Amino acid sequence: MAIVLLAPILPQMIEEFRTVPNYEYWVPMVLTFPALCIALLSPVAGILGDYYGRRRILLASFVGYAAFGIAPIFLSDLTWILATRVGVGVFEALIMVLTTTMIGDYFKGDRRDRWLAAQTATASISALIFFNLGGQLGAFGWRTPFWVYLSAFAMMALVILFTWEPKEDNPNAEAAEAPHNASWDRFPWARFIPVLVATIYSSVFFYTVQIQASVGLDQLGMTNPARIGFFTSVASIGVPLGTLIYSRLTGRNPVMLLMVELVMLATGFSIMALAQSPTSFLIGCFINQLGAGMLLPTLLVWAMSQLDFEVRGRGAGLWQGSLALGQFLCPVVVTFLSKNFSGLFSAFLALGIAAAVGALVAMVSIPLLRAKEV
Repeated sequence: MAIVLLAPILPQMIEEFRTVPNYEYWVPMVLTFPALCIALLSPVAGILGDYYGRRRILLASFVGYAAFGIAPIFLSDLTWILATRVGVGVFEALIMVLTTTMIGDYFKGDRRDRWLAAQTATASISALIFFNLGGQLGAFGWRTPFWVYLSAFAMMALVILFTWEPKEDNPNAEAAEAPHNASWDRFPWARFIPVLVATIYSSVFFYTVQIQASVGLDQLGMTNPARIGFFTSVASIGVPLGTLIYSRLTGRNPVMLLMVELVMLATGFSIMALAQSPTSFLIGCFINQLGAGMLLPTLLVWAMSQLDFEVRGRGAGLWQGSLALGQFLCPVVVTFLSKNFSGLFSAFLALGIAAAVGALVAMVSIPLLRAKEV
């Protein structure tokens, strides 16, 4: 929700806060400031989950997420709005890390891979809904979409009804006490660091369309928030389709899949950069998002396949933090490229070249990196 719900109202917020110094940097961070908190705090969230238990902390996090999420409705100062986004990021870090960790606890092997792919598919389908919802609500003003954060209470109710605190020796049973796992001795650093590096690099590309598509459409003459939200969501159908494609490819070398996905991202960026109309721009977005839909479960499954129960929370936290760091860096990178390479569309071309370079590195690394399932 931090990205796709608010992306259609980004042009409105830019106009609202145009008098703020460096607004072109600060306003997009309303979308991505939570990602900085996730990048910094996800490892801490994982440590807490490994020591105090997953479900206990998760339930409390939904309350804070809802409270900070709706706060911008009542604020007019950009600094205070950004401060509330820090609060959202703190609780989002806990929610995202602990839910992923619990999936890793409950399921193993191919079944775990399918559930992790299903997690990303569900998020992708939700993104389509939130793109449209954010656009429709944005027609009533840029503050209105923030009400959607109250849905956190519905999430909390579902967690109460359908989950349990997993035990280390029997995840299907309810744990009577916290696991208190604190040692890093068995953490697989040598196998996990390449996953983290690939995640940071790839996530900059992954989030570019979600954050910048509305601005690109605006520059091509589409200014209505509802239309921007609708057409961006149509292009983003590529994400769940990509996830569906990935679900048919489980068990493949993740680095090989990563190479193919980066090529697709590079192709999409190139078409976007050369677009002369919203239609051709959206075609490039769709190809890009198709690759993105394959990319996220590839990275997530690769990461979770390296982790045992006693370090799973910390590993999930490090991975989620790496993904969020790329998300936070994304608008900074795009703005920097836009300022130094003659605008947003030149920045898309530069990102396409960078994705192609990443694909080349992945191809060279295939013989060196092999994911090993737990």
